[in-house]
Amino acid sequence: MRPVVAGEVRAGDVLHVTRTASVQFVRRPILFRLIRVKAEWLTYAGWVWLEGYELNRKGEAVARRRIFVKWAGLRLVSQQA
Repeated sequence: MRPVVAGEVRAGDVLHVTRTASVQFVRRPILFRLIRVKAEWLTYAGWVWLEGYELNRKGEAVARRRIFVKWAGLRLVSQQA
């Protein structure tokens, strides 16, 4: 896994989201398959709204979510080819 840089992710990428991305993930980090970056939604500097699917351990989508996270706290697990 490597850190994510704003603007380098695209639909289909899988991200590891932990407490470094947002306090809402302190107890339970998640894997997240990105649908889109909500760039049109205004946020604080370094933060972003993401839309996508929470994945289980098998990589299957279990819930559609919108999450508010810090770019610096995201880790790229895999990129869509």
